[in-house]
Amino acid sequence: MKLSENLHLAEVTKSQTATRLGIDNTPKIAHLKALRAVANNIFQNVREHFNVPIAVTSGYRSEKLNEAIGGSKTSQHSKGEALDLDADVFGGIENSHIFHYIEMNLVFDQLIWEFGDEENPAWVHCSYKADGENRMEVLIASKVNGKIKYIKT
Repeated sequence: MKLSENLHLAEVTKSQTATRLGIDNTPKIAHLKALRAVANNIFQNVREHFNVPIAVTSGYRSEKLNEAIGGSKTSQHSKGEALDLDADVFGGIENSHIFHYIEMNLVFDQLIWEFGDEENPAWVHCSYKADGENRMEVLIASKVNGKIKYIKT
């Protein structure tokens, strides 16, 4: 099933952890609606702008899968509202290009520069709410004393 022109459902639900642990990671109808919204409002715009393949390294996570990987209990991944994008998988552009394009051109709920360094994030987390107001919140994630810290920009 296609969520957008260049993104399939299998790409956003695939999980090695789910496979290894036998966890069902099938989204419900409400999650599919949210996944289509983030795919069309974020992913597809990025894909068309740069005209290169963009990998989704984390998409939908069932609550059980999210718990198994130690994700936040309020993770937008479990609502189908978030994607982690990584240009490094296919090359052609940098993750910082994705981050800055989204920040300057698209409507989003959260945009997170995930780890990496000052020049380039390791990946870009972006969420979009189909229902409700998108906060346009920009954060930088880093590890401090072994804990993840988010700084608003």
